[in-house]
Amino acid sequence: MDRAGRQSRVATLPPRERILDAAEELFSREGIRAVGVQAIADRAATTKMALYRHFATKDALVEEWLRIVAADYTAAFDRLETAHPDDPRAQILGIARFIADGLPGISHRGCPFINSLAELPDRTHPARRLIEAHKAGQLRRLTDLCTRGGLPDPPEAAAEITFLLEGAQVSAQNGSIEPAGGRLLRIVEAVLDRSAP
Repeated sequence: MDRAGRQSRVATLPPRERILDAAEELFSREGIRAVGVQAIADRAATTKMALYRHFATKDALVEEWLRIVAADYTAAFDRLETAHPDDPRAQILGIARFIADGLPGISHRGCPFINSLAELPDRTHPARRLIEAHKAGQLRRLTDLCTRGGLPDPPEAAAEITFLLEGAQVSAQNGSIEPAGGRLLRIVEAVLDRSAP
C-alpha cells in the first residue's frame, strides 16, 4: 500500500490502533530506542497524553507491538494446521514458505524479533521475555509436528529447522545469501527427507 493509502486507512482507526500502527511503522524502520513517544504520538495524529492513556509506558507499547507480531506467526501455524490437519510435513513446509515469503520485507527492515532482542539486552524486560516465550512455543509446535510426522529424533529435527528459519531471516537481513527463500525451502525439505521414517 502506498503512503497516501496507508495514511487514509490509518486516519479511520481508533486512537489505540493508530498508536500501534505508528509504533509498528517507526519501530520497524528506525528501531525501538531511536523512536521517542512524541514521534509515535505525532505519527498517530494524537497526543502523548492520549498515548499514555492506552499504554502506561513506552515499554508497554513495545511489548504490545511485539505481541501482535508474534500473533501473526502463531496465526500462520494455525492456518496451516487447519489446511493440512493430518499432514505434519505440509505444515512444516508451509511454515518454511511463510518465512520465505516474508524474506523480501526482512531484507529492507530486518526481523522485528532479532532487531528488538539486539535493543533489549535486559533479559527481564517484558518484551524480551515475550519474544523468548514466543520462540519457545514455536519450537514446541515444530517438535510436535516432527513427532507426528514420524521423524526419528523430533527435537533434533525441530532444532535444525528452527536454525534454518532463523538463519534465513538473518541472511536476508544482512544480504549474505541470495536468493534465500528458495534455498530455505529446499534445505527444510532435505531435512525432512533425510529424517523421514
